[in-house]
Amino acid sequence: MSADHGASLDRRNVLLGGSTMVAASVFATVGEISGANAQSAASKPPSEFTRAANRRVLEALPFNDRTDFENAQRGFVAGVPDDTLKDANGKAVFDLKPLRVPTSGPAPDTMNPSLWRISQLNSFAGLFKVTDRIYQARNMDVANVTFIEGDTGVIVMDPAIATTAARAALDLYFSYRPRKPVTAVIFTHSHADHFGGVAAVTSVEDVASGKTRIVAPAGFTEEAVSENLYAGNAMFRRALYMGGGELPRGAGPGQTLGSGLGISGATDPLTLIKPTDFITKTGQKMTIDGLEFEFLMAPGSEAPSEMHFYIPVLKALCTAENACHTLHNFYTLRGAKTRDSSKWVRYLNETLETWGDQAEVLYAPHHWPVWGNENIRRHIENYRDAFKFIHDRSLHLANAGYTMPEIGELVKLPPELDRNWATRGYYGTVSHDARAVYNFYLGYFSENPAELEPLPPVQAAPRYVELMGGAAALLAKAQAAYDAGDYRWAAQILQHLVLAQPEHEAARYLQADAFEQLGYQAEAATWRNIYFAGAQELRRGIPKVDVGFSNSPDLAKAIPLEMAIDFLGIQLDSEKAAGKMLTINFDVEDTGEKRSLTLRNRVLNQFSVSSPSPDATIKGSNASIVAVLMEGKPAEMMSRGDVKTDGRAAAVTELIEMTTAPEFWFPIVTRPAWKG
Repeated sequence: MSADHGASLDRRNVLLGGSTMVAASVFATVGEISGANAQSAASKPPSEFTRAANRRVLEALPFNDRTDFENAQRGFVAGVPDDTLKDANGKAVFDLKPLRVPTSGPAPDTMNPSLWRISQLNSFAGLFKVTDRIYQARNMDVANVTFIEGDTGVIVMDPAIATTAARAALDLYFSYRPRKPVTAVIFTHSHADHFGGVAAVTSVEDVASGKTRIVAPAGFTEEAVSENLYAGNAMFRRALYMGGGELPRGAGPGQTLGSGLGISGATDPLTLIKPTDFITKTGQKMTIDGLEFEFLMAPGSEAPSEMHFYIPVLKALCTAENACHTLHNFYTLRGAKTRDSSKWVRYLNETLETWGDQAEVLYAPHHWPVWGNENIRRHIENYRDAFKFIHDRSLHLANAGYTMPEIGELVKLPPELDRNWATRGYYGTVSHDARAVYNFYLGYFSENPAELEPLPPVQAAPRYVELMGGAAALLAKAQAAYDAGDYRWAAQILQHLVLAQPEHEAARYLQADAFEQLGYQAEAATWRNIYFAGAQELRRGIPKVDVGFSNSPDLAKAIPLEMAIDFLGIQLDSEKAAGKMLTINFDVEDTGEKRSLTLRNRVLNQFSVSSPSPDATIKGSNASIVAVLMEGKPAEMMSRGDVKTDGRAAAVTELIEMTTAPEFWFPIVTRPAWKG
């Protein structure tokens, strides 16, 4: 969830223009720059350096191994009608065809051959039989929707991120299997692509009446909400880079086919229905619609709240998102807390110890299954060992004094793991995972005093430009690096000129060209997306279009008061709060909770008891009180009776008026000049 739930508040960009740091003689105009890139914002084809780099990938990896292609098609039942997703009224709303690529034939020059391979595998879409009583709808969304047939109905596991996709998946399933009620929904973990489409497969009414159970790991609701709340604005903005949300669909220049985990699907508002049953410990068993499930808790692995489970009678194992067909993220590039990869390794070992000799099919909410006990063990062992190698090797180098950037460059998987398709870096990469290990244990600081208090890049940039002889000289050096195929260096030195002079078209276009070549070469779909999104911002500016997926009434309703107050503190404008003091009590009538907040020293603090002398007391349901605090219209909502207020009701409005909702479309590459 972004700050759009408070869209009625004034939006302001907190980074203001205007730098007086450097003399005007440092700056150059576009007219002073020569060369083809000075006037061309168009995409450039892959260079010979890029084509050669991609040819080396073909020579290095076992492309003649077609096992994954056989498995990705195994059990095929039916494709998606017309490759089109329809809404509840039968209207076509999302075309999947631009996301499909030929499943045989060579990669285009515009894509790394290994990334092309996973894109081919993600083009096998439709309904598939996994084993008796288990079916999957794949590649209709970033996540699979899994259908487990109980004794009286259907258990839906991870109903995608979008209701459009979840509805289409359910309709496709019912086209070929008996139409029975949805008796349960299982959320394997707390990321939105695994619960956001739930309203398409069941309803709040069916859950409340007991017709449908919702099973999730302990902490699910809190983690699902909090991750999308506190840093939600920045996270969603960055996610558009990482996921390619601003890019057209396809395999060509500046185009995306997804994130490596799956395709880029529809962007409906997220839905959420709170779980009825929580799994709280490893070894817990639960009978769901006649099937016995055994659970293993995996918190703090790929998600803060996550679990594995096994169905003994079907010999079917699900490891959630902890052993897919791509190297995963220890740190996700959209932004999130760095993950503890040692826990991930431990959970995979526990899974092998518990069910490794029993499972005959391994299925997951992304990609295709693995069949056969020996193959399952090898898949999980290789996945575990890749993670363990990156973890241990990164710390080995850190203990030898290497820094985070150096470790990202030095850690390489050994050949036996590097050639394993399931741990190739389509989503995570060895490079940024290794840096994440360093950051998890040691943080961002290397102990070098020069890095203790560096100038912010935007502030330092004009000085670097001056040091390099001015804009024209820097641009010439960057052009030479680009012409030599040294795209990383070209992009790195151009960052200084783009930051110093955001309107310098020649610098922007040349950096965009460097990003583009790096995107063509990237094996990781996430890196390709980030490079292409950066190039697009440099060439065309920030799109500032409506972001439909950012608003989620269901997530808003699930926010506990404690989180809402924390979020209000994050939104607080410290200048507006200067010299202000307020105390507000809250009586939450549907939960019995009593809470208070105080504003003092420009910060909000909260307490789990009422204050004896508040400026105001608000009484109402949790959802109503949260809405008053977060929707930006407290006076209107109080006047129509959504909540009751004792004391000085204006205190609530005064508090809300001290907050500022951030601009969603903040620049990432083209930062404003430093405010001196």
